[in-house]
Amino acid sequence: MRGEGEVPCLEPTVEQLSALFSELGLTRDLLPVAYADDGRRLGRGRLLWTLELIGHTRYSYLNGGIHAWREGGPAGLSKARPAGPLPASMRRRSFAPRCADRAQRTGRAPGREGLRGMGRLAPEEYRGEKGENKRLGHIPGAVNLEWTQAMDRERALRIRDYAELITELEALGLTPDMEVITHCQSHHRSGFTWLVGKALGFEKIRGYAGSWKEWGNRDDTPIE
Repeated sequence: MRGEGEVPCLEPTVEQLSALFSELGLTRDLLPVAYADDGRRLGRGRLLWTLELIGHTRYSYLNGGIHAWREGGPAGLSKARPAGPLPASMRRRSFAPRCADRAQRTGRAPGREGLRGMGRLAPEEYRGEKGENKRLGHIPGAVNLEWTQAMDRERALRIRDYAELITELEALGLTPDMEVITHCQSHHRSGFTWLVGKALGFEKIRGYAGSWKEWGNRDDTPIE
């Protein structure tokens, strides 16, 4: 997240990304694994979305986060526990991000050319009954599925059964062949939505970094 300006939730600048990932020691050959320590930590999906922006598509998601790991670890990952921070020799490498991948992001005013928005808001936000922006409501044509409904509360908050989710999304009018944009208030909840969509095979799914923080504070954007 950029963290500054009128819309602080916009994607970071190239300079910010370069400084951050260089400090973390990211290189093109490393495989980052994103996970959360509980279901309310929102950064994991947005982190992977950001990696795709810079063309780093080699990553993994620890389904269910640390709770699922403690239950025994997901299939395909080592049973060894994390060893702690990277040694100093693996950090502070020079990392130069590529230009943002426009296929993964949406700039201002998405959804005006027949694109379907998949809003991951609380129901009262979607209905315009709650919010901190100048204007409340949702983007015309957007459908809403509250983001935590994609989590399986009986299985350490892993992503729910894929077939069930596909069926629910189809009932809302969303299918994997469509061009879909995810958004919320700041593209954190909808970052997880983007991640779920990718897992479900929505190849043309994109994220709207500005989300309602930008849309709801403009005077020239249509609102329902």
